[in-house]
Amino acid sequence: MLGRVWTAALERAGASVAGIDLEGNTSSVESADVTDRASIDEARDRIEERLGPVDVLVNNAGIDQPPADVPTSHEVEDIPLDEFRGTLDVNLAGTFNVTQAFGAGMRDRGSGSIINIASLYASMAPDPSFYDHIDVDPPFLKPPAYGASKMGVLSLTGYFARLWGPAGVRVNALSPGGVAGGQDPEFLRKFCARVPLRRMAETDDLPGPLLFLASDDSRYVTGQNLRVDGGFTA
Repeated sequence: MLGRVWTAALERAGASVAGIDLEGNTSSVESADVTDRASIDEARDRIEERLGPVDVLVNNAGIDQPPADVPTSHEVEDIPLDEFRGTLDVNLAGTFNVTQAFGAGMRDRGSGSIINIASLYASMAPDPSFYDHIDVDPPFLKPPAYGASKMGVLSLTGYFARLWGPAGVRVNALSPGGVAGGQDPEFLRKFCARVPLRRMAETDDLPGPLLFLASDDSRYVTGQNLRVDGGFTA
C-alpha cells in the first residue's frame, strides 16, 4: 500500500520514478526480488539505462502480517524459525541488498538520498492487548520478526549514513505509525486511545515527510529516524 503513496508523492514533485516489485515488467515497474542481489543489479541497470543515475532511493519492500492475513496463529514458542527468517530476509537483508546496489553509485557520484521505511515498532514493542479481542486460538501476536527487522533497518540507516556521509550521500529512516486501512473498530479504539493525536495516520499524512527527506530541504539531515506516528512513541 505505501509503495503507491511514495511513488505518487515523488511523481507529483516532478521526479521520474521507477519501482521494483516481484510482479513488475510494466513501463514504470521493474521485476526483481530484493532478496536476490543479481536480480536487483539487473533491475538497477535497466532503470539507469532508461532514466539515468538514481538520485533518491526509497527502501519500502517489506513483509507485515495484519491479523486478517495470518492463516494460523501460534504461541510465541511455536513460531516457525523459517517464518521468522523469511521476514528478516525481505525487510532487513532486502534493504541491505538494494542499498548496496543503488547506494554505491550515489557514493561514487558524490550525492544522493536514501530513505529506509521503518516503523514505529522499530522503536517500541507492539502491545498484545491491541489484538486480544480477536477470536483466534492461540491469541494473535504481532510477528516478533517484524519489529526486529525494522530495528535492524534503523541500524543500517545509521551505518550507511556514517559510512557514506563524507561522499555526500544522506541516509535516513521514515517510521510511519499505524496507517488507517480497514482495521476493525475495536482495534481502532484501542490503538487511537494511545495516540496523542487520537487517530491513525492517513495516507495523505505521509508524502510531506518523504519529500522532505528526499529533497534539499533536508540537506543537513542524515542518520535520523523521522517518526510520523501522531506522537505514539512520545
